[in-house]
Amino acid sequence: MRTVDEHLQEILGSVKTLPPLDLALLEAQGTVLAEPVSAPVPLPPFDNSAMDGYAVVAADIAAAADGSPVALPVVGDIVAGDSGVSAIRPGLTARIMTGAPLPAGADAVIPVEWTDGGNANVQVFRAAPPGNYIRRAGEDVRAGEVVAPVGTRLTAPQLGMVAAVGRPRVTVRPKPRVVVVSTGDELREPGATLAPGQIWESNSFMLIAAVVEAGGVGYRHATVEDEPGNVLEMLHDQLVRADAIITTGGVSMGTRDVVKEALTGTVGFHKVRMRPGKPQGFGLLEGTPVFTLPGNPVSAYVSFQVFVRPALLAMQGLAPEPLPTVSAVLAEDVTSPAGLRHYLRGKLSFDRGSYSVAPAEVQGSHQLASLSSANALIEIPEDTEAVQAGSTVNVLRLPS
Repeated sequence: MRTVDEHLQEILGSVKTLPPLDLALLEAQGTVLAEPVSAPVPLPPFDNSAMDGYAVVAADIAAAADGSPVALPVVGDIVAGDSGVSAIRPGLTARIMTGAPLPAGADAVIPVEWTDGGNANVQVFRAAPPGNYIRRAGEDVRAGEVVAPVGTRLTAPQLGMVAAVGRPRVTVRPKPRVVVVSTGDELREPGATLAPGQIWESNSFMLIAAVVEAGGVGYRHATVEDEPGNVLEMLHDQLVRADAIITTGGVSMGTRDVVKEALTGTVGFHKVRMRPGKPQGFGLLEGTPVFTLPGNPVSAYVSFQVFVRPALLAMQGLAPEPLPTVSAVLAEDVTSPAGLRHYLRGKLSFDRGSYSVAPAEVQGSHQLASLSSANALIEIPEDTEAVQAGSTVNVLRLPS
């Protein structure tokens, strides 16, 4: 058997970073930047008002108070987007809207709530220092500053930032397109009536969601019957839309392990020193990575997180890092098979500055209920057969 690290190393040595694309901003949502984005001008590009109110010379209202307001003539209105050159002299004021450019000569903005809201003349009831409620040019971003470096995933705030510096398009690494296929004559679509010996297919739905969580785009293919020729033909047909393919089932040591029969010679099949997920396969089908995962749901999911997720990150030009890992205090004694890296489902909690983790009551690779209620995987090393409660263990945090 090979180790987990050996199998992952082979995978990461084979997958390639996807070539960059030039996309419009909304098309680029969720992709990863392949170029740095910098600001051509400062943000904001000019001094502007942070409030609806009045632009004033601070010295003019220094004596203003509730019982002794200062009266100023209002010489005009300045609205957001006003491109006219405006200015005020000492002793005057102009009404100003939020985001409107500050007129020359003014050095403070008084919110309308500090006044009587006058149109021709205004009564100001509070003094303010210079700079009051003024957004200075460049206080958010300096001209030439990189606002989104290479490797930034373009989620909502990042897209807003790129748009704010005037970029309509960006060069990105696209989302990997991943086709997911489950095999097995016993599988039926959810909603179908089950005959004896049949089950509803769930792996593909679970793995499509995991692909999306890893930054990819998932395509589900209908369940394929257990016939090697049909499986191989289907996989070749999917290459037109796939940057990677995931299959589940048919990779163990049974008499009808259809994926293994169909792909032997193209995919290398191995036993990996892990539980769950010992039977694994990986290879390139006409240059496209193919991951053949076990059919048991928990085995398939753990295999995805350990092997497929890092590969999808690498395809996006990101570091192929494992799931976020924390140290936690184990709540109960656990045992682990000798020589295998064990991934136990668990419930991670945080209290008073530290993490604790409790293993799920059942750990069978077919028991999806315990996985659906877990938020973490407790990682027990290969050379450890028992860990006592109170010990510190590494815990992989599952996507939430």
